[in-house]
Amino acid sequence: MVLRLFNQFDKIVEKISSAGLVVSIILILLLALLNIICRWVDLAVMWIDPLVRHLVFLCTFLGGVIATGRGTHVGIDIVSKYLENNSLKRVKKGVSRIIICVSLATLVWLIYASYVFFKVELEFGKPQFLGIHSGALVFIIPFGFSLIAYRFFNQLLNSLFKNNEDESC
Repeated sequence: MVLRLFNQFDKIVEKISSAGLVVSIILILLLALLNIICRWVDLAVMWIDPLVRHLVFLCTFLGGVIATGRGTHVGIDIVSKYLENNSLKRVKKGVSRIIICVSLATLVWLIYASYVFFKVELEFGKPQFLGIHSGALVFIIPFGFSLIAYRFFNQLLNSLFKNNEDESC
């Protein structure tokens, strides 16, 4: 029941991340095109370049969220292929769980560090472009790391509690 709830939320995160990535990429392309056209007619729109930079930053995290959900974000293929070829599926699962746990621990530390950075930026930052405070822009970092950590956590839960057909090896 709880695992199903986590999996449903994971699917929602996947869909929102995918849609956000598509919208961000389209916005990046349109804004870059608009900036080029504006330069042709000697019109300077100062907020386009910083907005595009932050959209690229957002795309990086959304791509990480999607890749993590698909199991392609962090991979040690040499060990995985060796264990798979030698029919050591249980050992491969154990190694996979260790990698997920190490990734989660690293992400928890990164979330904490980026949250501290966010708080400092809120206190000492200033409005950037379009009156948006730099702290709001920096919030992309802990938010992105949190989504990636959630997806790793969901993978760990699934690897521990989901009954797979290859469990009997």
